[in-house]
Amino acid sequence: MLSDTLADMLTRIRNANLARHKTVIIPLTKIAKNIVLILKKEGLINSFEELNNGIKGSLILSLKYNKNKPYIEKIQRISKPGLRVFSEGKKMPRILGGFGIAIISTSKGLMTDHQARKEGIGGELLCYIQ
Repeated sequence: MLSDTLADMLTRIRNANLARHKTVIIPLTKIAKNIVLILKKEGLINSFEELNNGIKGSLILSLKYNKNKPYIEKIQRISKPGLRVFSEGKKMPRILGGFGIAIISTSKGLMTDHQARKEGIGGELLCYIQ
């Protein structure tokens, strides 16, 4: 059993991008599905498909490339199980001067740093995507 499913998911996406794979399979969890929904909404992946086969489910992500260059150049885990990182709404970090995104876990669910800043709420910084 994995102790950090989010880090596993991010590593699978990072490795698939480096190997120029068209798809990647990740285990289905609530947080993984919510992050994939954010990636789709932000235009960083083409599509995803949810497979439920009994107890374990999985997500199949179709990765997005532009002239053989991945849309997700860098994906980095920030808050870890041993060291949680939080930020206030007004002090939310800007990734690449606003061109990248940070995924935040707030009291209103997962959202990007842009949404959290607009709503003025803070939360746990899960990952940065450039």
